[in-house]
Amino acid sequence: MSLPATGNDASPSAPEDESTLTVLLAFGANLAIALAKSVAAALTGSASMVAEATHSWADTGNEVLLLIANRRSRRRPDPAHPLGYGREAYVWSMFAALALFALGAGVSITHGIQELFHAEPATDFGVAYAVLGISFVLEAVSFNQAFRQVRAEAADVDRDLLEHALKTSDPTVRAVFAEDAAALIGLVIAFAGVLLHQLTGSPVPDAIGSIAVGVLLGVIAVVLIDRNRRFLVGEEAAPQLQTAGLNTLLALPEVDRVTMLRMEYLGPRQVYLVASVDLTGDLAEHTVADILRSLETRLEAHRHILKAVVTLSTRDEPSLTP
Repeated sequence: MSLPATGNDASPSAPEDESTLTVLLAFGANLAIALAKSVAAALTGSASMVAEATHSWADTGNEVLLLIANRRSRRRPDPAHPLGYGREAYVWSMFAALALFALGAGVSITHGIQELFHAEPATDFGVAYAVLGISFVLEAVSFNQAFRQVRAEAADVDRDLLEHALKTSDPTVRAVFAEDAAALIGLVIAFAGVLLHQLTGSPVPDAIGSIAVGVLLGVIAVVLIDRNRRFLVGEEAAPQLQTAGLNTLLALPEVDRVTMLRMEYLGPRQVYLVASVDLTGDLAEHTVADILRSLETRLEAHRHILKAVVTLSTRDEPSLTP
């Protein structure tokens, strides 16, 4: 496996376009769901519905932050930022995860606890069921788009779907996948809370449902925060990408062997490559310098390599093998 030799230009590529589509679809679905849940929460007084409405508004705001992340991270390098703006994706995605934790989880848990001690009777359960059903369908449509993208990307890099969802360098896809999955689970929890409230006449199951939704969102938010933190401080490229980079170097006719290779993510699907190589033949110093610069230029023509630095190996360094 070697890196695809597509040009390193300013036009967005297919994966980035699909990421934008995934986020836009999630935004539209969550906005419609948030409005419907808010109306249902006001009519029914259900604690679970209030938690779900808060959850959906948090998700809607998060999609705006993810769209900003997707757009700003695509800007090309300039003199002030020679390694580009790719890591902005993790900054804005971190904001989205923090918002999910503070608004989605915090408000849902707080409201659920308040309902345990100061419960109000709920009414119009049919409205709640109708809104939950419609919301489930819309969330499923959004989740299906994220699921399809993650599954296709996982197949390309030979990973399990859940492993790729966790480890992908694209934080927008990971966030939509995780948030939509949490939303579907949250809707089932909310349905159970509303149903038990109606059957028992007690608001306790409804309040517990609100707390459960909040805990679920808190767990998802902590996972997303941790993944963005790791990419911000510097995450080594996946083994599959490292192998592809090594094969690409060895395929160059001027390279006899590779003794050191480091690849670090600079943004979604963008890496910084540093390598030590042994060139073929015994060349003059000025010729070696020209060849090394030529190798860097050719490596940077690959869409996934934003910056490449190639140096010479020493004789005693062991060779790397794919």
